Amino acid sequence: MTNVSLSAGLRAVLSGGGANHAIQFGERWYSWSELHETWQAVEALLDSAGVPMDAALAFVARSRVQHTAVILGAFSGERTLSMIYALQSPTVIARDITGLNAAAVIADRDDWTPEAIAAARGAGSAGISISSAGGNIRVELVAGLERAGPGPHRPAGGHDIEVLSSGTTGTPKRVRLPVQAFTRAVASMTLGDDSQSQEVSVLPFPFSSIGGLLGLTGGAWLRQRMVLLEKFSVEKYVEAVRTYKIKSMGVSGSMYRLILAAKVPRESLASLQYAFGGSEPLEPEVMKTFEETYGVPLLWGYGATEYAGTVLAWTPALRKEFGLAKQGSVGRPLAGAEVRVIDEDTGREVPRGAQGNLEVRVDVLGPDWIRSTDLAVMDEDGFVFLHGRGDRAINRGGFKVLPERVAEALRLHPAVLDAAVIGLTDPILGQVPVAVVECRPDMAAPATEELQQVVRDNLPSHHVPKRVLVVDRLPRTASLKVELANLHKLFE
Repeated sequence: MTNVSLSAGLRAVLSGGGANHAIQFGERWYSWSELHETWQAVEALLDSAGVPMDAALAFVARSRVQHTAVILGAFSGERTLSMIYALQSPTVIARDITGLNAAAVIADRDDWTPEAIAAARGAGSAGISISSAGGNIRVELVAGLERAGPGPHRPAGGHDIEVLSSGTTGTPKRVRLPVQAFTRAVASMTLGDDSQSQEVSVLPFPFSSIGGLLGLTGGAWLRQRMVLLEKFSVEKYVEAVRTYKIKSMGVSGSMYRLILAAKVPRESLASLQYAFGGSEPLEPEVMKTFEETYGVPLLWGYGATEYAGTVLAWTPALRKEFGLAKQGSVGRPLAGAEVRVIDEDTGREVPRGAQGNLEVRVDVLGPDWIRSTDLAVMDEDGFVFLHGRGDRAINRGGFKVLPERVAEALRLHPAVLDAAVIGLTDPILGQVPVAVVECRPDMAAPATEELQQVVRDNLPSHHVPKRVLVVDRLPRTASLKVELANLHKLFE
């Protein structure tokens, strides 16, 4: 990106794009001026509701066209957004609204449930409903939530956005990032080579995640036309690639597995020059099969919410230079990022070829090193190889699940004495969580659906275990720790 601030650049795009196509949602193209007018309408309602500029806004984000206007508008202005997952039960969304204590809550009309309205009223939050129907975007105040209460409310603390992490440390936390950090969006989309930009891109990731926000921000900065998918669909994604002759695609590992499973014809992806991804590990055999099937290199990388995007990646230039010599690596650092591998106990950098914890430093985030729980090795050529996680996190299609958090939720059921959760290999999602439950001897064992609902009521939906086994007694070691290896045997 140039030296122009991200906010100023996005303001120029929104206000100057006019009738040019911006977002295709469903069968309709929405223009830049429509997105601009939508955000202006939101701003007018915030002003009328008495919401000051120095107060953060809670935002229940969905992958819908009206939500793109809120994100780009907040980024282009001075508003701070605190994101809330939409894919949660009304009870959990209401709990998040209460916890954020924001001066205003912006949510789709579908998410203004009685629980959400009651939570906003209790927090003294004004409520703004956004919706689209028949090709028209509608913005209005929620009845009974026309004015913000006296507060004090959650402060903005700067022109920031609180992005939901993928949940590696438990319930997804809000990582506060300066909006200017999203200058990394273009690097994440083009692997550091702006010449790889294209006229049309596809947005397959949810806006509550860093991937969705980077795709939207980078696409807007590059003035691309963007095809927005509310939910990933192989048919819809491939249709967009074929229709607009898209040169590069970037999806998650689970999405690549779905494309292969659907046996998409090679000619449908004939316009592709390369493909990339990195939100989760991808097996070498899947990469090899994709490349052989479609004749394009699949370039993998690595990033995280805390790093504001991709920090390690294969690029077309690296692939040309090294070929398959570094198979299994997630590449080298992109411009603006540094990485090192350190000893977890001493904090000292380990020699090349030795395993340790990966640490990352990103220029737009400041001078500090950010430590991950990812175990890694860096070779003599600076390529990084990942070797799992130190926190046992399960990677479910790019969404992280910490087993102990799911077990804690299961223990909330009155009949559950204890629970343990592990990850099993899944052909599409990579991994899925499964649970083993030990019930209280004086109570009847609950049904699987009942136990799954307990998790759904307390955590985002990707934490819900795919299978739940009820046993008389969890297998334990002499020190009474659960024997994880024996849990795997139960599912075998």
